Amino acid sequence: MDPFDRPDGPPVIAFASGIGLQNDFPLGSHEVDWHAHRRGQLICIETGLMHSRTPHGSWLLPPHRAGWMPPGIPHWGAMTGVTSGWSVLVAPEACAGLPAGPQVLAVSEVMRALVRRAAGWWQADRLDARQERLTAVLLDEIAAAPAEPLHLPMPTERRLARIATALAADPADDRTLEDWASQVGLSPRTARRAFITQTGMTFGEWRRQARLVRALEMLAAGEPVAIVSDALGYAGPSNFIAMFRRCFGTSPARYFATTTSKP
Repeated sequence: MDPFDRPDGPPVIAFASGIGLQNDFPLGSHEVDWHAHRRGQLICIETGLMHSRTPHGSWLLPPHRAGWMPPGIPHWGAMTGVTSGWSVLVAPEACAGLPAGPQVLAVSEVMRALVRRAAGWWQADRLDARQERLTAVLLDEIAAAPAEPLHLPMPTERRLARIATALAADPADDRTLEDWASQVGLSPRTARRAFITQTGMTFGEWRRQARLVRALEMLAAGEPVAIVSDALGYAGPSNFIAMFRRCFGTSPARYFATTTSKP
């Protein structure tokens, strides 16, 4: 049975590139069309970039962060330049203490070590007492992992969705919300309120997040900061770096050096 949809067996099934279910962790650059799993999935890549979409928004997964997808949520995914990584499939009944929606999570050294250990018994139908204890600790680590700001929520209201889709395609567009509202037939006041209600962000916050998502995609592909800054409509690289530092607490160069240097 496909391990992603296996209803029985241990509460977690872990595998990694080079360990266990290698064929279920395809590497390289590719897309996976819309689908859903019976089990929840935690996935971590160690190189490259992963982009995932759901009906309610999109998430970016840089190296050494973990993307959590709860059971049953339809999603689309694309990997770019991924050469190694790992994944954990969590049975529905074991997901009770885990995030209810998709998230990007920080990965601790303890979590990473537990996953590598669990990948060694991916074929087991039943766990022994020691394996059960390690599994419980792994689930605790996932539940306690802090979320990272790599989510771009999409509004569902038809006219707001038109605005969001256009800006996601061209984050450098600097038209005001008043300009956009007039174009789609909304009053600025209604548009402001609806954006906050449907995305949890103001229009300005949402546009900044859209630019951040595109920036990470371009930086992971090797584009220089100056090119990224220009493509996203910033006045200069220093303005872009300041925005990036506010979001992540470090510069783009240090951010990617940190995320790609771990063993």
